[in-house]
Amino acid sequence: MTDWTKKQERFLQYNIPTRLGHLATNLARIKSFCDDVTPEDAVASLLKESLYFIEWTVPNMVQIDIDQASEIVDLGRTLTRWLFNWEKIRSDATALTQVHTEVSLWSQRVLDMSGLLSESTAISYSGV
Repeated sequence: MTDWTKKQERFLQYNIPTRLGHLATNLARIKSFCDDVTPEDAVASLLKESLYFIEWTVPNMVQIDIDQASEIVDLGRTLTRWLFNWEKIRSDATALTQVHTEVSLWSQRVLDMSGLLSESTAISYSGV
């Protein structure tokens, strides 16, 4: 059993808000790494993990809110593009600033979707 398989098994035990909270946290970490001199593989690792989080979460989100699931899929496309171009992005100050801005917005959006900061929303997802 691979590490990813074990991680997936644990991750799937969480409800949707918690899964989205983990994704939002990863995005915030990517944002902070844009501000710092961080090894490229650290960012790549976070991007890959975030893509897995999306893959493991969206199928359950579709049953609850198709529009939010679609937004998360769009986020996945963006993260994939960044992952494949990360070496070029890191050496381009303009591109890095753009990623910093976008990932900050995405992190907040995903956190808002999670409802973790709004008890009434979190309760509506708790059964999933």
